[in-house]
Amino acid sequence: MFCPKCKAEYVEGIKVCADCDVPLVDKLPEERKEKTRLKQTHKDAKFEEVIITFNQGEIAFIKSLLDDAGIEYYFKGDYSNVVRPWADPVRLMVKDDQVEEAIKILKELDFGSAGWRSEQNEAE
Repeated sequence: MFCPKCKAEYVEGIKVCADCDVPLVDKLPEERKEKTRLKQTHKDAKFEEVIITFNQGEIAFIKSLLDDAGIEYYFKGDYSNVVRPWADPVRLMVKDDQVEEAIKILKELDFGSAGWRSEQNEAE
């Protein structure tokens, strides 16, 4: 028996998922091909550098703002900055079609240690 929501496997005789509180099924449905296509699209997505920073506090704050806005991003060098702070900056990479939206959100913040991408510096 399997939970159709969390995919947990249960022994015979259990009828409801303890975590999700949904009825169990005998067999999980096959994964759709659409998920594979979406993953492929995400892998092919282009990201642009928006800012660089060394400050872990700024990184955490930026993550919360971008997550809240539904903007796709990643921090290049995020983990190495924890191990070797001040050696290499962390670069905020935003999906190319969301760069302007991210800049609009982040521009109002006064991050003293963050450096904007060159196009942003030229515009100011």
